[in-house]
Amino acid sequence: MTTSQSPVAGHVSAQRPGPEAIRAAVAAHPERRERDLARDLGVSEAELVAAFCGEGVIRLTPSLSGICNGMKAMGEVMALTRNESAVHEKIGPFEKFVDGSRAAMMLGSAIDTRMFPSHWVHAFAVEKPGESGPRRSIQVFDAHGDAVHKIHLRATSDVAAFEALVKDLTHADQSAGLGVVPVAALRPERPALDTSKAAELRRRWSAMTDTHQFFGLLRDMDLHRLNAFELVGEEWAWKVDGDAVRAMMRLAADNDIPIMCFVGSRGCIQIHSGPVSQIKEMGPWINVLDPTFHLHLRLDHIAEVWAVRKNADNGHVTSLEAFDADGQQIIQFFGLRKEGREERSDWRDLIEHLPRVGQLAVA
Repeated sequence: MTTSQSPVAGHVSAQRPGPEAIRAAVAAHPERRERDLARDLGVSEAELVAAFCGEGVIRLTPSLSGICNGMKAMGEVMALTRNESAVHEKIGPFEKFVDGSRAAMMLGSAIDTRMFPSHWVHAFAVEKPGESGPRRSIQVFDAHGDAVHKIHLRATSDVAAFEALVKDLTHADQSAGLGVVPVAALRPERPALDTSKAAELRRRWSAMTDTHQFFGLLRDMDLHRLNAFELVGEEWAWKVDGDAVRAMMRLAADNDIPIMCFVGSRGCIQIHSGPVSQIKEMGPWINVLDPTFHLHLRLDHIAEVWAVRKNADNGHVTSLEAFDADGQQIIQFFGLRKEGREERSDWRDLIEHLPRVGQLAVA
């Protein structure tokens, strides 16, 4: 058994529903999704799950490496990463885990993630009754009680390997409740546009040789991502019609253009690489319902869409990025491309022919 200092030390506020009240609310509303019911109750999703410790839930030591290495023995699972506006689900095995103190990766033909250990704060093994037997999962949450990553077992998953992982990571503290009241995450405000940075941004942007250099550029220049897009000029970034994501998804499916689709929480970015085919719309959601990839995207949450061009190891690559009304990135798309090869011409043509909208003129 692996133990560590309890991550749940503290006191629950009297103004918030405790574990008994949360369990009663779940029993009264079995049809409600946990995330939605938690919001209705004024608690985090992690608090709702933790209320069931001892009743189908086991608190785990939130070890990213322990969880990911243990998952490799389970065979086919469903990995889920989401934010407020997009849910990304990939079905397949955990394959090659690459550990790191600040960032780690799970590399595989199906499940491909970039993970950030500092946000893996609470973890639970969850077992619930289902029509065809118990439904088992590993659920990880950040310091705010928001879901970071979830792994759901499938019918063919190795249950013995799941039980071994749970036994190895079971935490010493199995009391019901999270113990501390998570503080809601602040959504950073988008700063005012500083046009004095435009010339330097264009110089540095054009000098990039790898797309990953972009993050350092934003950090060094203290630029919000959307402000950088507005400042750099239409050679490198241009705003497209708000319906561009729906159009792109349907065109990619109709024309067999394989894509890369990125959706991130604070502690995990999950990537699909390959074709999409079954595109279905249901209310405000547009969905991909393919055999090993499911995507659920709230189109009504999209406030801005940008096409972005960055230099790469061979030419440049083009992305399509969608943002909500607060300027937070919801989802990002690329054309499928192997390192060292040029970008697919059909993907580039698709993005470059999406309807553009006016762009702010800068000095």
